[in-house]
Amino acid sequence: MKRLILFYAFLLLAVTSFKLEAAPDAGQSGVKSYDARGVVRQIADDRRKVTIQHEAIAGYMPAMTMEFPVRDTNELNGISPSDEITFKLVVRENDDWIEDVHFVAHRIENVTNNTYAFHFQSAELKPGDLLPDCGFTDENGDAVRLSDFRGNALAFTFFYSRCPLPDYCVRMSKKFSETRRLLLAMTNAPANWQLLSISFDPEFDTPKMLSSYADFYRGTDTNRWLFAVASTNTLSGLAPRLDLMVMRDGGSIMSHNLRTVVLDPQGRIFRQLDGNQWTSQQLADAILQAARGQTNSAP
Repeated sequence: MKRLILFYAFLLLAVTSFKLEAAPDAGQSGVKSYDARGVVRQIADDRRKVTIQHEAIAGYMPAMTMEFPVRDTNELNGISPSDEITFKLVVRENDDWIEDVHFVAHRIENVTNNTYAFHFQSAELKPGDLLPDCGFTDENGDAVRLSDFRGNALAFTFFYSRCPLPDYCVRMSKKFSETRRLLLAMTNAPANWQLLSISFDPEFDTPKMLSSYADFYRGTDTNRWLFAVASTNTLSGLAPRLDLMVMRDGGSIMSHNLRTVVLDPQGRIFRQLDGNQWTSQQLADAILQAARGQTNSAP
């Protein structure tokens, strides 16, 4: 019960409004700023993103390792990996960034020995390839497999409910909600399609937690949108096929990339949408093309 209460607190703070597909600077309100402290793990070559293993951010998120955007790259002058820093995390409805970065100390240490990742780019499948079957546990506690959706165009994405940042998992769930709305509103759309949101955090995202998270984005209407969780064994086989990267440190998600995939009714990869810049209309179009048996025309 205590974890469920914390979940609602994080979720409500992360998503205070539900304006789908809003442009990042289109008059957003409710800007919040949080004081934070952590150790720099990686700085991007262009210095526009920094990965920080941070302490719990009071009132917002638990301790974890996350990649944060940096608006003013000068903020990182004199900062290097293994430096302990203080900073402010600024969060709006659809984006976030860090600022007011200050050096505290240089820490000579190793990341804990139980850090591991699922990421093997060389094994990535391409459009037209059959995605091997695998199983999950859904929000009802039932076993479900990718092959259960054969005959339907299946769009799935990855998330974890403890991620409150608006441009990561929150954005994926919003985009899926809007995609479903677009498809259900079409009078001439084929009926053979399904959405699937897959958590890669089996320790926390139990069926009860998944159900609560799903209700926030989907409401009580479960039509064609299912939430499920993948075991670590499932991820170890699936992640390499999709160039999905999930780094963990014990029970904490350190960092991850974003992957959204559309399968055709035969279970073959029709299209993969990487990152978070694609629109719900683009995903809806890809689902419709796959459901109708059209040729993948994506570049």
